[in-house]
Amino acid sequence: MLTGGPLDVLTGDYLAELTMLILGRDRLKNPDLGYAKTFLRQLEEGLGLAHERGVRLVTNAGGLNPAGLADAVRALAAKVGVPVSVAHVEGDDLTARENGALTANAYLGGAGITACLRAGADVVVTGRVTDAALVSGPAAWWFDWAPEDHDRLAGAVVAGHVLECGTQATGGNYSFFTAHDVRRPGFPLAEISSDGSAVITKHPGTGGVVSAGTVTAQLLYETQGVRYLGPDVTARLDTVRLGDDGADRVWISGVRGEQPPPTLKVGVTRIGGWRNEVVFVLTGLDIEAKADLVRSQLAETLEDVADVAWTLARTDHADADTEETASALLRLVVRDPSPDRVGRALTSAAVELALGSYPGFHVTTPPGPAQPYGVFASTFAPATEVPHTAVLPDGTHLPIPAPPPEPAAFSAPPAFEARGSGGGAPEGVGGAAPAGSGAEPRETVRAPLGALAGARSGDKGGDANVGVWTESAPAWHWLRDTLTVDRFQALLPETRGLAVQRHELPNLRALNFTVTGILGDGVASGHRFDPQAKALGEWLRARHLDIPVDLLPPAQGPAPAPQPAQGPAPVPAPEGTGP
Repeated sequence: MLTGGPLDVLTGDYLAELTMLILGRDRLKNPDLGYAKTFLRQLEEGLGLAHERGVRLVTNAGGLNPAGLADAVRALAAKVGVPVSVAHVEGDDLTARENGALTANAYLGGAGITACLRAGADVVVTGRVTDAALVSGPAAWWFDWAPEDHDRLAGAVVAGHVLECGTQATGGNYSFFTAHDVRRPGFPLAEISSDGSAVITKHPGTGGVVSAGTVTAQLLYETQGVRYLGPDVTARLDTVRLGDDGADRVWISGVRGEQPPPTLKVGVTRIGGWRNEVVFVLTGLDIEAKADLVRSQLAETLEDVADVAWTLARTDHADADTEETASALLRLVVRDPSPDRVGRALTSAAVELALGSYPGFHVTTPPGPAQPYGVFASTFAPATEVPHTAVLPDGTHLPIPAPPPEPAAFSAPPAFEARGSGGGAPEGVGGAAPAGSGAEPRETVRAPLGALAGARSGDKGGDANVGVWTESAPAWHWLRDTLTVDRFQALLPETRGLAVQRHELPNLRALNFTVTGILGDGVASGHRFDPQAKALGEWLRARHLDIPVDLLPPAQGPAPAPQPAQGPAPVPAPEGTGP
């Protein structure tokens, strides 16, 4: 990023829910740790180049110890002989308020970053801020925005959301990856303008692609509802418009902002207990009977274990020409408050069945000790009670006031929030014409949803998010009417019995689903085969349903990347107008 082209600010997002748990365990071992050590290794190579080119560095790698990382950056700068000023943001750590928590950190906004940059910092280190704050904070500094510039801030927040997962915006993890060369995607950048609009692009000559489809996919990632709540502003995702600004350039405009909520989200991690697992390999015939035998042989051993989960993955094929493809996997996951009940004694008992169980008995790994697992939960704290503080390069501690409490002027049409959040479409929706309409029934074919739609999914604690979008207006109208909550749950049976909310984003020709509780206690607890729901959207795309033939692309060649609805003709930002 530093050598590929012009840049004003380089950001680095190092924190995720699982990362906070890992850093919390690091801090237990050594109170001086708690930050992302990899940042220092990367900085040693790039600090001199960033200083030479006048690029400011903003990162949340401070994790649980931003002051410690700021000191380490100063020491590194002295070691390599680069004169830089360093500031940091603190106040997010609320662990002392949460009884028994390993970590508890409020998601701060970008105002502290803005203050540090205004004070002349070359490097700004933060703890837990929102991912988008790494972009909105520098944008507010560059253009001298005020806290009440909600639309401008919302535009920068949306740009930050697109950038936060790096190459996910340039073809990484993209449903239509076969349409592009995405072997080495370059990192995205945002050219932000004074009105908050932005162009998402990448440095010339880098791999991957920036398209309306890749940007849409990232916009739908890990969001919940049409209002993207943040500590500086509430960004209205239903107002986002995308436009074509040339090759690998997508223009984002029209974003409306509203008053931020009076509370801040607080991410809390705890040690949930101890876990272990054994994976049995079942080969050839009688797979179900072999699995039943193992379960019955271990039933007595598992009686006192708090949580026991068996999963049989039928990866076997009939008459397979390799042993591996003739085999299924039976996975046992155990969790308990006591390491003794799920430790080596239990896994050894499983392995000791080897000479007295099903034919062909073997496991994928030898027995091991129990491992601690973490749980993630979120709560809220009044913004006025969180001591958001910018520690400037000269050591001055500058309190950052919370936005004044005002009633939010929520004005989105209620249908955008409520439509589809309950029942489902009548039988035949999307194929047959409504009774008495006079329209001819549409010819349909059984096909995977992914032949028509892209998807992107991810986790929010114990919840999963699945965004689905289409290429054309006719496909969007079919998707909107067909993919109801009931149909979604029918296609993904593992979501049945869970609360599912559906939200419409017509400007993006997209639906967004939130599945509550499907991930249990979160990624660190190892609750599911896919603990972060990264592939939930791809599973949905692989499910078959009746799709109108006239909506499907030609059978030959890869499916084209979808293009969201276009806004007005974009106005490119003048040279040098944004970070």
